[in-house]
Amino acid sequence: MCEQHKHDPAEMPKTYDPSAVEDRLYRHWEEAGYFKSSPNPDKKPYTVVIPPPNVTGQLHMGHALDETMQDILVRYKRMSGYETLWVPGTDHASIATEVKIVEQMAKEGLTKKDVGYDGFMKRAWAWKDEYGGRIVNQLRKLGSSCDWDRERFTMDEGCSRAVTKVFVDLYKKGLIYRGDRIVNWCPCCKTAISNAEVEFEEQPSNLWHVRYDAPDKSYSITVATTRPETILGDTGIAVNPKDERYADIVGKTVVIPVVGREIPIVADEYVEMDFGTGAVKITPSHDPNDFEVGIRCGLPRMCMFTEDGHINELGGKYEGLTTKECRKVFVEDLKEAGALVKIEPYSHNVGTCYRCHTTIEPMVSKQWFVSIKTLAEPAIKAVEEGRVKFVPERYAQTYFNWMYNIKDWCISRQLWWGHRIPAWYCDECGETVVSEENVEFCPKCGAKLRPEQDVLDTWFSSGMWPFSTLGWPDKTPELKYYYPTSTLSTGYDLVFFWIARMIMFGLYVMDDVPFDHVFIHGMVRDELGRKMSKSLGNGIDPLEIIRDYGADSLRFSLTAGTAAGTDMRFQIKKVEAARNFCNKVYNASRFVMMNLGDGEIGDIDMANLDIADKWILSRLNAVIREVTANIDSFDLNLAVEKIYSFIWTELCDWYIEMAKPRLYGENEDAKRGVRAILVRVLSDSMKLLHPFMPFITEDIYTRLPGAEETIMLSSWPKPIEGCDFTEEAAAMDGIMELVRAIRNVRAEMNVPPAKRAHMYIVTSEANAPAVREAAPYFNKLAGASEAEVKLNKDGIAPDAVSVVSAVGDAFIPLNELIDVEKELARLDKERTRVEGEIKRAEGKLSNQGFIAKAPAKVIEEERAKLSAAKELMTKLETRIAELNK
Repeated sequence: MCEQHKHDPAEMPKTYDPSAVEDRLYRHWEEAGYFKSSPNPDKKPYTVVIPPPNVTGQLHMGHALDETMQDILVRYKRMSGYETLWVPGTDHASIATEVKIVEQMAKEGLTKKDVGYDGFMKRAWAWKDEYGGRIVNQLRKLGSSCDWDRERFTMDEGCSRAVTKVFVDLYKKGLIYRGDRIVNWCPCCKTAISNAEVEFEEQPSNLWHVRYDAPDKSYSITVATTRPETILGDTGIAVNPKDERYADIVGKTVVIPVVGREIPIVADEYVEMDFGTGAVKITPSHDPNDFEVGIRCGLPRMCMFTEDGHINELGGKYEGLTTKECRKVFVEDLKEAGALVKIEPYSHNVGTCYRCHTTIEPMVSKQWFVSIKTLAEPAIKAVEEGRVKFVPERYAQTYFNWMYNIKDWCISRQLWWGHRIPAWYCDECGETVVSEENVEFCPKCGAKLRPEQDVLDTWFSSGMWPFSTLGWPDKTPELKYYYPTSTLSTGYDLVFFWIARMIMFGLYVMDDVPFDHVFIHGMVRDELGRKMSKSLGNGIDPLEIIRDYGADSLRFSLTAGTAAGTDMRFQIKKVEAARNFCNKVYNASRFVMMNLGDGEIGDIDMANLDIADKWILSRLNAVIREVTANIDSFDLNLAVEKIYSFIWTELCDWYIEMAKPRLYGENEDAKRGVRAILVRVLSDSMKLLHPFMPFITEDIYTRLPGAEETIMLSSWPKPIEGCDFTEEAAAMDGIMELVRAIRNVRAEMNVPPAKRAHMYIVTSEANAPAVREAAPYFNKLAGASEAEVKLNKDGIAPDAVSVVSAVGDAFIPLNELIDVEKELARLDKERTRVEGEIKRAEGKLSNQGFIAKAPAKVIEEERAKLSAAKELMTKLETRIAELNK
């Protein structure tokens, strides 16, 4: 028995207060070491690595959903006998963190240049220590059962060593290279970003049709562009080599309007003859397709933009303007020059930075890239062969769509916060050195080397998270035992950001997949289905919900009613419903414990079970099987809904009520028998609920007789052998259906709850034994003073109220239920009132003035009132006629 809560009902507060329980229990769990894990050859491992939250902020609803899903799986597997390890940690988040620190410095009137690299890094690490620690403590508030002794950070010494080793190895094998390529440039963050970090949004714009004339005006060619400011960087016009319209001028030149520079007309298969004029301007430095055409056709490159999105010195009089300002001025100049043919309204997808949402400027820049195809092919194959399974399966197609069309990955970022690329340059002889160790002098000429200033894309280090957190590149016992990990739980927005990179790196470095299942959840939206954001002001702080309702209520509300991979709408009424469930569970548990007596609770006496006992034990077995199967198939919403229904309805509303006569009776054997069943059912119910609501289940379970020191180290419930009473359970379901029908009739007849009446149950010979056994329950549950079981209707008054069900028909003498004269008087008074309501509504609706002036909504409401009144009148007339028979 748990020493923390020996069975004493007096110690159990009357009401459940999560704020008095959750922090205390979490401290106890952590201090007792329940979350800790170490390699255990006698157990199968179950490993989860947390999607590391950024050190930039605090827990949001997306984190709350993600961590809840993981904790459910981890707690379930821990109770199922696995050696479970949940590795916590945080991500350095290069761009996001640097932006935050720069904003913080700006408030002090400082820039990166003012504080220098060392000063900036000192601030960055201080930021990490403050905010990284904050979000970790917030995860504790949610109940996350991570092994905190193994907490990692993507820039800690071990992870950094792994990142450097992989980079150097890929470089030596020719899979990392440095070169001039078109990149997605964010002028706000002032860095390149990968294709996966570009978000496209449809924006209204224009299509500008511009004429380029021959130097001698003997011919011209018209092109259309959505970015007229890039005309400054044009180095060619391309047409399709099969397009006869332009056959005579291919190889000749045209003059860029306003600019006055001559550029050649080239032929390339890229151009679609049937689209527009069949001619396109080529700006190799500012468009990825133009870049490729430029390489094939030998066109020069002219980069016109600065890092912060202004026109550079090559832009002539436009130098210093932003790209947006330049567009406006340059279009006016095109008009004045007579080169602007027409302007068409045009909406198109525009790439924006996923962090700051600034419009991306494609531009040529010298960057580091991963030659990705070599890594992608085995990663595609691993999912095709089922070594990595997506749940739901449809997200595998999202993965394939990205991986089949994957481009080389730009991994360098023009930032200070992050993993410095381990490369050095010799300005004397041009040598580039890539090394795991710091290198000061050139190995060729002996000159002092200049270190690379760029850092790696955050996702480069995050892609190694499943093995770097387990000790790689060292051959640790943890790496051998826990890798590959088991399940990755994350949002669908990270399929190509993170999941694809982990699979590629896992196969490349470890020669094995990083996990066998990817469990995808959706996004948490507001009640209107909108994405939660600062701009909309619709974000909800999970910590406030936890403070007001408790972590269990939040966790339950995030799990129930939402299938894997689908977005959910966060509604406070769902949290309130979860809190009500907590109260229901607590009150029922407190009632059970107050009625256990002082004696020892023995095993269930299988020889002395009545039909209700057999029904609840059979239902418990079924729920154990169903919930276990649901969790195993990642249908967590179905699992929690089945547990909810079983505890609320079958245990609390039915079985506990059926147990009360025996608990309050004089038969000690009957008391002992029902107490044993209540303890077993309640105990197993708390175990089933524990992964979803860990705090209240721990509080209740550890108070039960015979409980272990903590529920999380107890065994996951298994069906009780010999308790699948199929026939008895089916019969009891029929009896409960009859009870519900009787209750409905009593409610319709306005019979006071305390009013008792003799009841006849007419049933078949086959059902009679079960109905006779259940007869006492009609007294408790259906308002019977006595329930008499019969095989026919002999002796039953003709005016008896009848209730029909599959298991049998109930008959209740009318005069035992109600005083007929009083009921007729009441019904007549109600009829008069309803007649008045009908007359009023009909009068209003026949008034043309009302119909003409009243709002449509008000008119509809009146019509609805009239309809309801007429329906009620029909029921009243029918009831009066029945009583007058």
